Amino acid sequence: MRPLIDPHKRSTCDCLDLAHAGRLLASQACALSRQHIKDTTVRSGFDREIAEYVGDIVRQVKEARLSPTQGLKVLENEQKNLYAQSKVIAAKGVGALAGAFQIAAGVGVCYGSAGWLCPSFGIPLMLHGANNVYENGRDLIQGHSETQGPVRKMYQRAAFFMGKDKTTANIVYGIVDMSMSGYGAGRLMLKPDAWRLFRYVKTDYIRGYEKAGSVSLMLDTVSGFITLDAITGEGQ
Repeated sequence: MRPLIDPHKRSTCDCLDLAHAGRLLASQACALSRQHIKDTTVRSGFDREIAEYVGDIVRQVKEARLSPTQGLKVLENEQKNLYAQSKVIAAKGVGALAGAFQIAAGVGVCYGSAGWLCPSFGIPLMLHGANNVYENGRDLIQGHSETQGPVRKMYQRAAFFMGKDKTTANIVYGIVDMSMSGYGAGRLMLKPDAWRLFRYVKTDYIRGYEKAGSVSLMLDTVSGFITLDAITGEGQ
């Protein structure tokens, strides 16, 4: 996030400096809208609103209703809010995609183990994946970050039954989610060309991360960091 003004000029900025900061904010907002808003009509409306907002702040400073320093602070707060929202949208998008890969991985576990690992690992992994798709997808559609899926609510009810609070349940949910993804990446799987008449040997197996595509691994890693950040936030 590029500063709107040279830090050395913050305390002595004038109307010209503020106008330049406003143009930079409008430019940054346009870049973020191109990144996240695909509909051209909606994007144009957003860009126009930002431009009008910036113009209004600059006008208030010119009319001495705000000092240049006050106007700059307002623009900087808007910049922080825009980038914070951009970060949330990006995280939700990654979470939804990672959830989809968890569902696919769960199906793969059930198929690859001939059903043996389905009840203990495959189905729970698919449930976590479906819950992540639901939570992140609904947050993106509705524009908030408060959706709680049915699987997370099951953790919360179990925690309440054991005398624990919702925060503890969310932390446990995150840890289980990360652990299952990690196990899924590290588990041994049969090579596609493996074939033995009587039994398979260790050389016939490869790790899950070797079979997974680079995109899947990248999403899994990024999603893990996001989940870890959320767990840390819950614990504070």
